Amino acid sequence: MLTYNRNRDKDVKNDASDSAVIRTKLDNINAGVESIRIDIKAQEMRVTGLSERVIRVEESSKQAHKRLDKMEGITHEN
Repeated sequence: MLTYNRNRDKDVKNDASDSAVIRTKLDNINAGVESIRIDIKAQEMRVTGLSERVIRVEESSKQAHKRLDKMEGITHEN
């Protein structure tokens, strides 16, 4: 009976130790996932900003092409 109790106590301590290790690892994984989420959010904001800039550059480019086409039309007429 004494051996049973001693082994049971060891098992409980080992289980508690294993649980603590697992909990710590899960906390580390959770922290890593949160960090990745923050990085993804920042990346999405950069992509959105770049997309808006590309749209503005394309609009500006269209206007410049129209002005060039008008200028070419004037020079061909002369």
